[in-house]
Amino acid sequence: MRRVRFAPSPTGPLHVGGLRTALFNYLFAKNSGGDFILRIEDTDKKREVTGAEQYIVDALAWCGITTDEGPKKGGELGPYRQSERNHFYEEKIKILIDSGHAYYAFDSEEELSLCRENSEKKGETFMYNWKNRKSLKNSLSLDKESVEKLLEKGEKHVIRFLSPESQKIKTVDVIRGESVIDSSLLDDKILIKANGTPTYHFANVVDDHLMKITHVIRGEEWLPSLALHVLLYEAFGWEKPIFAHLPLILNPNGKGKLSKRSGEKGGFPVFPIEWAGDIKLKGFKEFGVLPSGLINYIATLGWSPEEGVEMFSLDELKRLFSLEKVVSSAANFDFEKLKWYNHKHIQKTDDIKLAKLLRNLNSSAAETEESKLTKSIGLVKERANTVSDLWGLISYLFFDPTSYDEKSLKKISKDGLENIVSEIISQCKKREGAMGFVEGLKSWGEQAGIGAGQIMMTTRVILTGGLSGIDLQEIVLFIGVESVGRRAANFKNII
Repeated sequence: MRRVRFAPSPTGPLHVGGLRTALFNYLFAKNSGGDFILRIEDTDKKREVTGAEQYIVDALAWCGITTDEGPKKGGELGPYRQSERNHFYEEKIKILIDSGHAYYAFDSEEELSLCRENSEKKGETFMYNWKNRKSLKNSLSLDKESVEKLLEKGEKHVIRFLSPESQKIKTVDVIRGESVIDSSLLDDKILIKANGTPTYHFANVVDDHLMKITHVIRGEEWLPSLALHVLLYEAFGWEKPIFAHLPLILNPNGKGKLSKRSGEKGGFPVFPIEWAGDIKLKGFKEFGVLPSGLINYIATLGWSPEEGVEMFSLDELKRLFSLEKVVSSAANFDFEKLKWYNHKHIQKTDDIKLAKLLRNLNSSAAETEESKLTKSIGLVKERANTVSDLWGLISYLFFDPTSYDEKSLKKISKDGLENIVSEIISQCKKREGAMGFVEGLKSWGEQAGIGAGQIMMTTRVILTGGLSGIDLQEIVLFIGVESVGRRAANFKNII
């Protein structure tokens, strides 16, 4: 059975790139009835941000990505926070030291800085590896007795992996194929830091093995580390999982990895839901993007579905997804394209649900009668790209205009304007309903020699504040002739 994991660090809000990684892991697992595990990699306590773990859990839940095992859900192979798994790392690092695949390094920061400076003077890059490790201060260059004394007195040290001097390391990636890395080009990576905590490289390999992870699906930024991870599996004598490294998500212009700053410049979010940290950051949810629309769009960033098919529900994605259809080339994030997807998903969403979502997003909408709000959304949702857009399309149905669009006012002929407004008020007093109101205005216009177009435009501006909106008769029917008369009287006072 497939077992995959999403293993974020709680250092801030979940980025859309991380969300895509979680989604692909989830879809891959569910495609075959496998398990999706959430593991929190929180060993770097200096960078950990309060509330970030809960944010990740909430963001995944909002998107409909459910976990089978995790910090909140539990599971037989937990705990699921790396900070609670130190006993595993202590046990496994001892195995590597005893087998000669890892060693103690006592070099101070000052000593290593001096090494780097000397290498720079020679036009070289310092690497702690087979070339110099026996000339440095470690358990490979010191005798056993000296090493034991240093350890006994608590000398500050790290534990490094012993990279082979000359070995061709074969790596296999589902998306990118096979490659061969020369081990002589690798450095001896730190596995256990001076404070006793494991590095990502060590902890993720140990955890993936112990949690029986069958496929490691992660971002391409980890591709350079693949050779080391392969060596670690081989050093332990463990079966390697299948690796797949996802392509980057780029800025809309295709230049550089998508970032929070790019979103700020472009006026769009890069996080699923609002981040309430030191600086409050809106998410896609607060912009009025549906989780179904967001999931549908980001699924296409790096994954090629069936040709000509673009619209998918989460259940359809689970059925269709495969790693074989993930491409290696980076994808540009296009907010306009996301809005297109969201528009399509809004059309499929029940009006009652949309009304509830809008009330949560807009305080003015929250003041309206729920049944009337639901009805109004049904009249306009075909024109909305986001849930937030809905209020701009219907607000005039609930509140009298307080201002009027200048361009629209210019299109209204000033000749006979006062007479038109007066007639609108007069027709309202007859209380003949929406149809009677519209037909009455047209009939009056014919007698007065005023074109129906001019009359209807003027009426629309009075009722909506501009020249946009739903069918005029529908507006009158919705707000009632009494409201029409009041809005006309208000308009008359300003002309």
